[in-house]
Amino acid sequence: MEKTKNIRTFDELLELEHGKIGTESRNNYEEGAQRFIIGEMLKAARKEAKMTQQELAEKVGTKKSYISKLENGKGNIKLSTLIRIFEQGLNRRVGLTFL
Repeated sequence: MEKTKNIRTFDELLELEHGKIGTESRNNYEEGAQRFIIGEMLKAARKEAKMTQQELAEKVGTKKSYISKLENGKGNIKLSTLIRIFEQGLNRRVGLTFL
């Protein structure tokens, strides 16, 4: 608690806990956070489409276990696969923003 006493912003907290941007620790944290976000977006879109993981997997030509792994933020995904899952499997458009 003492070390967070002077923290005023979320960015300061991230730096304290995971290091400066560009460090290995911070990069690992950021990658995990992105996997989590993608997984949550995938899960929400699949549920909105009223599909099971098995149905989505069959529609895009993959396995249920792979869809589950992605939804749980445990797997890496190629951009082409992400687009195929959202666009072909869930009839959603994918847009990218680089900051």
